[in-house]
Amino acid sequence: MAEFFDPTMDETGLLTERIKSMMVENLMLKMTAGEIADDQPLFGPGSLGLDSVDALQLVVALDKNFGVKIPDPAAAKEVLQSVSTMAAAVQRKLTGPV
Repeated sequence: MAEFFDPTMDETGLLTERIKSMMVENLMLKMTAGEIADDQPLFGPGSLGLDSVDALQLVVALDKNFGVKIPDPAAAKEVLQSVSTMAAAVQRKLTGPV
């Protein structure tokens, strides 16, 4: 079973950095984690320029690394807006009902 992020051991800033590193590694982005702004859109105009294949890879990575399940396209659209929205989903998962 995957080892999930523990909010008692890390702060929100460390969570966002971990998500950015996961993105750079899993999506093979040609940038560093430090070049990705927390609120930068992932898709669409003015974004990182991710596509639907990247979205699928993010869904799998969020489940594998943090136990966050994204059940449908509407949930994906909400969660995969930015690093901040992904971090919020991880925090909800960790603080919500099991």
